[in-house]
Amino acid sequence: MKKNYLVIAFVFIATCISAQEVLLSKKGEPILPEKGDWAISIDASPFLKYAGNFIGSNGLNVSPTFNFLSGNETILGKYFIDSSKALRLGLRLGLGSNSQTTKVFSDTYSFPATYVDNVSKVSGTNIGLTAGMEWRKGHTRLQGFYGAEAGLAFESSNTNYTYGNALSNTNPSTRILENKAGSSFGLGVRGFIGAEYFIFPKMAIGGEFGWGVAFATTGEGKTTTESWNTNLVTTSATPTGGATRFGFDTDNLNSVFGPAGTLRLTLHF
Repeated sequence: MKKNYLVIAFVFIATCISAQEVLLSKKGEPILPEKGDWAISIDASPFLKYAGNFIGSNGLNVSPTFNFLSGNETILGKYFIDSSKALRLGLRLGLGSNSQTTKVFSDTYSFPATYVDNVSKVSGTNIGLTAGMEWRKGHTRLQGFYGAEAGLAFESSNTNYTYGNALSNTNPSTRILENKAGSSFGLGVRGFIGAEYFIFPKMAIGGEFGWGVAFATTGEGKTTTESWNTNLVTTSATPTGGATRFGFDTDNLNSVFGPAGTLRLTLHF
């Protein structure tokens, strides 16, 4: 009989300890992230500036907006495997083109004057991907975290020009047909450590520092031109130089990663 009482007492104590580890608000809402939670991080600066201007009665105060953590516009998020461990993910997938048309006089010299189109078209690709693991420490609103992540990036751009007037004896010149930038590829690995404070349930402000290694290379591009040369149109291509970069230092050397040291607002759901 005594053994049964001991077992019941042990289960009761263990249950109480486990319950105490779940930090709850006055409304009974979990404050800290839990297993299965997702999270996204945004720049906290607009919200802090808004609050400071509001308290200071600044008449120029404007409503805050969601901002990316960095100029490379990578979306950063987390998935919590359990309350003390999260998978970190970052993604940017950018594909775009822009076309601009300019009206110019036709070289046919007709009357009234007619117009033709000069068109420039810019296209580009920006791809970024990061993945890593984060471990957390602490059971109060103040949480520390550390971990490691790797990232890669790819970037390319190209500009093409078409002209309404052909080259001729009455229109001799040299002009660009294409500007093709060399494709860039980057790879980086970093470790990080940081802290955040949960100001509201599942809403935290924090930041991090890191250290790592990054490598990036940019291939050769080329500029293609056409010229009028004694009754003949000739084309030529001029190569542009490439570049290689390597770094082994504190913090974000790979442009894919979000900026370290920046205050961020993380929302869990």
